[in-house]
Amino acid sequence: MQTILITGANRGIGLALTESYLAQGDQVIAVCRETTPELDATSAEIIEGIDVTSSENIQSLVSILSGQKLDILINNAGILFNEQLGDITLKRAKENITTQFLINALAPLEVTDALVSSGNLQAGSKVGIVTSRMGSITDNDSGGRYGYRMSKAAVNAAGKSLAIDLAAKDIAVALLHPGWVQTRMVGFGGLISPQESASGLVNVIAQLTQKNSGGFLHTNGETLPW
Repeated sequence: MQTILITGANRGIGLALTESYLAQGDQVIAVCRETTPELDATSAEIIEGIDVTSSENIQSLVSILSGQKLDILINNAGILFNEQLGDITLKRAKENITTQFLINALAPLEVTDALVSSGNLQAGSKVGIVTSRMGSITDNDSGGRYGYRMSKAAVNAAGKSLAIDLAAKDIAVALLHPGWVQTRMVGFGGLISPQESASGLVNVIAQLTQKNSGGFLHTNGETLPW
């Protein structure tokens, strides 16, 4: 039985990942700001009140997890806004872009660093960072979504560095594109369900080793361009 910690586990992909791992007999620590009835209905250990952009909250999480070995950390919490040319200089747009950087790029780095430093992530542990192919510069053929694209490109860079820096500790890292998923973030207009996405991500993480650590991987197993 594995122990998996998932951030943003209260809905969408995070909830589906929680349910997928529980279904295969694993222990899940579901971390979120506020729980939901759907998460409460699972057998996950729920730790709520954790805002991943708060260093104090992250240290509180570390304290709660004292002595707990984690086999897998999935940095899933994320947010998306839609900035367009013409309003980039507006105060609200700047705030939205900054918020996306904090949640989508900096938080996964700080959470991972904290859990490595505390010893919760050890040799053989794995780190998954839910990113997006919208962070791919090569794959961008539609423009727009400035803050989201920039924040996901940033977390891809961070994840690649983490893979290099954590190799000596035998901790593997994957940058994970979940697909275009039918979640609230995209107005439920995606192509696949959260359950389909989660099933693929679980399989990709299961195949993660030091040999493919640092890869930018689609939920279907495809390697994506940077």
